[in-house]
Amino acid sequence: MQEFAPMPTPDLTPIEQARFVADTLAIAEQLAADTAWRADFIVGIGRGGLVPGTFLSHATGLPMLSVDYSSQEPAFSADLLVQLARRTAGGTRLVFVDDINDSGRTIRFIRAALADAGADMAAVRFATLIDNVTSTERVDYFAQRIDRAVFKNWFVFPWEAVAPAESVVEDAQAVPERLG
Repeated sequence: MQEFAPMPTPDLTPIEQARFVADTLAIAEQLAADTAWRADFIVGIGRGGLVPGTFLSHATGLPMLSVDYSSQEPAFSADLLVQLARRTAGGTRLVFVDDINDSGRTIRFIRAALADAGADMAAVRFATLIDNVTSTERVDYFAQRIDRAVFKNWFVFPWEAVAPAESVVEDAQAVPERLG
């Protein structure tokens, strides 16, 4: 009989609204300070980047677009990335926003999809509230930096705090290597 190790219970770390707002404003300041590169649009990455994208859009005055990566629905993700790639080829600059750069999977997917569609990658930047230094991908703007090799807590952002606790734990346990 094969025994299975129990799934680790995540240490849930709530991100308070005040910290979220402060982190969003920190990214807005970084964008404003980057005088050599000016974005035309904020692009919220669904699901976790939609709320930060909206707040960053308001903080910067830049219009917001969105791509729903989490749904895996081509009409709302891959197809839109092709359209955005065409826009960059015409000179439009985009800042893609997500809540956390953890493994780098989301950012890697978006970068590859844009490049495959012929995007001008010099017109694309990424911003996250939290950046993991051990991620396979780098971001251009971030508010907090962590090292997942050391810090295994599961962040619960304000928009996730309304979900049932079991749902948050299931989301965390879906990626057990992040929990230690």
